[in-house]
Order: sequence, then C-alpha cells, then structure tokens
Amino acid sequence: MAESMHDLKRTHCCGELSAANVGEKVTIMGWVQKNRNKGGLVFVDVRDRSGIIQIVCDEANTDTALLEKAASLRAEYVVAVVGEVAKRSGAVNDKIATGEIEILPSELRILSEAQTPPFPIEENSKTKEDVRLKYRYLDLRRPDLQRNLMLRSRVMTLTRQFFAEEGFLEVETPMLGKSTPEGARDYLVPSRIHPGSFYGLPQSPQLYKQLLMCSGFDRYIQIARCFRDEDLRADRQPEFTQIDMELSFVDVDDVIDVNERYLAKLFKEVLDVDVQLPIQRMTWQEAMDRFGSDKPDLRFGMELKDVTDVVKGCGFGVFTGAIENGGSVRGINAKGQGAMPRKKIDKLTAFVKDYGAKGLAYIALQEDGTEKSSFAKFMTEEEMAALIAAMDGEPGDLLLFAADKNKVVWDSLGALRVELAKELGLLDKNEFRFVWITEFPQFEWSEEQGRFVAMHHPFTMPMEEDLPFLESDPGKVRAKAYDIVLNGNEIGGGSVRIFQDDVQERMFEALGFTKEQAYSQFGFLLDAFKYGVPPHAGLAYGLDRLVMLMAKQDSIRDVIAFPKVKDASCLMTEAPGMVDEKQLAELGLETKPEEE
Repeated sequence: MAESMHDLKRTHCCGELSAANVGEKVTIMGWVQKNRNKGGLVFVDVRDRSGIIQIVCDEANTDTALLEKAASLRAEYVVAVVGEVAKRSGAVNDKIATGEIEILPSELRILSEAQTPPFPIEENSKTKEDVRLKYRYLDLRRPDLQRNLMLRSRVMTLTRQFFAEEGFLEVETPMLGKSTPEGARDYLVPSRIHPGSFYGLPQSPQLYKQLLMCSGFDRYIQIARCFRDEDLRADRQPEFTQIDMELSFVDVDDVIDVNERYLAKLFKEVLDVDVQLPIQRMTWQEAMDRFGSDKPDLRFGMELKDVTDVVKGCGFGVFTGAIENGGSVRGINAKGQGAMPRKKIDKLTAFVKDYGAKGLAYIALQEDGTEKSSFAKFMTEEEMAALIAAMDGEPGDLLLFAADKNKVVWDSLGALRVELAKELGLLDKNEFRFVWITEFPQFEWSEEQGRFVAMHHPFTMPMEEDLPFLESDPGKVRAKAYDIVLNGNEIGGGSVRIFQDDVQERMFEALGFTKEQAYSQFGFLLDAFKYGVPPHAGLAYGLDRLVMLMAKQDSIRDVIAFPKVKDASCLMTEAPGMVDEKQLAELGLETKPEEE
C-alpha cells in the first residue's frame, strides 16, 4: 500500500550527502535501485537524479516491522527514508560519491509501488533502443541520460547568461507562420478559421529575425524550436532546437568574435576545456581540397592530395578519362596500412560507391619495398614512382585513389578518410577541434531543378568583389557565409545578409525567381527593406548536435528528452496518429485512402 509524505520534508538529495554529514538526521526520497537481503541484514540502494545512497537495516539496530518493510522493497519502488548518516560499516565503494557513508533508518515509507520494469534501469543499457524509447519515461531514469539532459540545461542557462551580458535581447518569434517552399519541406498546420489555408511551422526564425533588425532591436537571441519535414535519416529529428541570433551594424569578424568568446566560455564552464582563440579559419575551397568536406575533422591527418597533374598523361584510362571529362584524380595515404587484406580494401571500395564513386584504385606499399596495386599494369615504372612520390608514399603505406568529377572525388574520399579514422581508432572524443569554414559558394547547381539554387538561403550577401559575376558566372560567386565546425560536425552556420534592394533583386533573378514570385513568397520582408534596413548578419547553432558532442554521445537522441525515431514517429505516444472525422470536417479536410 502506498503511504503519504504528509509531515515529511526532504532535507537532502541522495547524491549530496558525504562524510561531512555523519551523525546528522536526514530525510531522503527516491527510487529503489536494488535491494540485497542477507537474512537479518538488508541493504537498499536509493537513487535520485543527484546520485545513489545505501540504506542499511540490521536486526540488532532496526525494529522488526521496519526490517521486514525494507526486505519487501523491489526495484523502482518510490520511498522516503528518515535516518542517521553513518560511516560505512563495510568496505568503502570508490565508484560512487556517497561510497564512504550509509543511512541507518528510523522510518521508511513506501510512497509508490512499481511493477518490474521491462528493462533494468542502469547506465550504458544494452537493451534495444526501440524498447527503451517505447518506455522513454523509464529510460530517462538512467543516470547517464539524466547527466546528458542536465548538461543540456546547463548549456541553455549559460547561453542565455552570456548573450544577455553581451547586450542581446531574447525575443520569441511565431510558431504559426507562412509556408516558404524554398529550402526543406514545411510542416503544415490547417486553419479552421480560414478554410483551405495553412500555416507553416518554422524551419528557422530567419525572416522574423531579419525583420527584428529592421525594427531596431540590434542584437537578438532565441533558443528556438524549428521543424523540417525532411527525408528520413538515422540521426535527424523532425523538430529540433536552434540557438538563433542576429546582429545589426556588423560584418563577418564581429559575428565570429562574439561566438568565439561564447564557445570558449561554454566549454570552460561546462567541461573545463580551454578553447584556443582565435579559432582557425579555412576557406570552403581549402577545406574541400584538403579534406573532401566542408565540415572537416581536424583531429587526424590523412589529407587529400590532388595528383591530377602527375597522372594526366599516364596509361591508366580511368585516370585520364576522368581528367578529360573535367574531373580530377586525388588520393589519401593511409599511413602504415600497406598490409591491409584485399578483402578489406574491397569493402572500402564498396563504401565509396555509396558516394557516387565508380571504384577505388590502390597501391599497397609493402615493408620489403615491393608494391601491390590494382592498376600498375597500365602504368610505366616511372609513372608509378612519380605517383608514389607525390603521395609521400613510404614502405608500409596504403595509397587510395578516386578519379571522377570533383564533387564525387571530394565526397567519396572525404567520407573514406573519416571511415578509415573510425576503423583505426583515430577519433578521440575528449579532443575538441574547432574550425571556421568561410567563403562558401553562393550557389550550387541543382540537376533536379535545372537551375542554380542558394547554397544557404536567398538572403546571403555575396562577397563584394564577386558581385560582377552574379549574372555572367554565378558558379564563381562566393558568399559571406561561415560555418563553425567541431570534430567533423557542423554545429552552427550563418552569413552576412543582403540589405540593399538592388542586390536582393539580382539575387532572386540569379535563382530564377520572377519579381512576382519573389514578392508572393517574401513580400513582407522586401517591403520592410524599403523603410531603412541596417547592415546585419546572424548565426544559428544546432543545440542538439552541440550538446551531443559536449556529452560525447554518438546520437542526438541521447540528448533529447523525448526524441522521434527514423520515420519521424514517437514510439512512446504513438504520434502521429489518426484524428476523428469531426476534427477533419471542422478543418475542411478529408483523408484519401492509399491506393493499392
């Protein structure tokens, strides 16, 4: 039977007690972690979010009713315990903060009984994730998940404090806005009052924060919920959180400066990690050429080398064909991996095919000075020697090459570099390597749409010196955009915005928008710009990803209280679900049965 707290008041959390409390009478409350009944001696571990404490009842010092009650406790019962803190009578437990002490109870109340949970509440659970997510309220009792969410809370508190001290105002922007099809797919909300009309949930507060700059708010910050109805990926959530900011009368260096100081404060206060300032900067072009990625992981080497000029006249058709088609030949040197078995190299070849590569050419340099290669028969000895020299190849190294269009070569070798680093144990989660990536291309070509699309969004300012190319050679235009990258993950990105009418109109034209189309989608912003707009710039962090890296987790689901799974559903609440016909009728909607 459950008992009442009534006249009891908790004096301490379980993990707060220490040897300094010995002799004190305390009241703790929490969940039973485990119960060990040794006959006339009962040990009960009680847990709350602060930690765990041992309760000890023995027949010599405890009345029979209390001893029997303690013996009856089962895992996850909720209890209140009144007793005296004492030094441990048995061995000290170094693994927990309260390992030197125990509580000798004078009163024990069962506040709530519990069924046996479907999996043990323990750190680093081996239970399948879909089972844990179905019972997420139990999963969240695990100390490791609670630590992750406490870390997230700390990050949010420090973020608010830092930006408030820097003169930023926290302003909330609407959840129900206008659908803007440019970018990812919107989540739509039907309007009952305006039949046939829909709100779009925000993919980001982008347009509103620019309007706040037009309104003179100067420095804005928001921890904002955002929604994207994107195609499925293992570690992507349909709703996520941004640390979103916008600043007036600034340029690239101003945004970077305040954010470097923010990151340094955050990592020092939360993790006691010193971030070296200024953070390294690298242009997009350099990042792609050296690492095959615009979010390079700098914790290890294995950089890409462009060997196009070395092999352009060779006898290997795969290399020369790629070069003739305007592509390139690049390679990476996996130091000390020359003895890698052929089977493993074949697996790496299959891996790069997922990134569009047709295959992988290799030279395995043996310790005895001989070579094994997939293409040596097409090359002269001199050509092979020149290629190995260009790759800084030494006995014991494995040289891997891709030949194709630049994008395919970058994507496949960039991914291969990280895959090899994982396999070789080169990724240290305790090391934090930041880098700013700058000067992104303004546009990327969309084969699907047959036109240039904005790499970031249509309001990003081009580099001033590239403005003459907007009409004549859009592919050459670089953006005043910047991403902050940590350990191969983009944790934030932003840009200087266009604030001149004429540049914005040229931008829309380059993207294939007519004036009418631009006004139908973004008219309210363009109208606002007619009334005096300051130069402005902004940045947004993905809070979930930032916290995931700080907590040294592999998935953002481990730092979100109630995450969705890969198909954007919630296993616990079974959302999304059907609604009744009456609700649909009020909204002027009907569902269509799926065709067989």
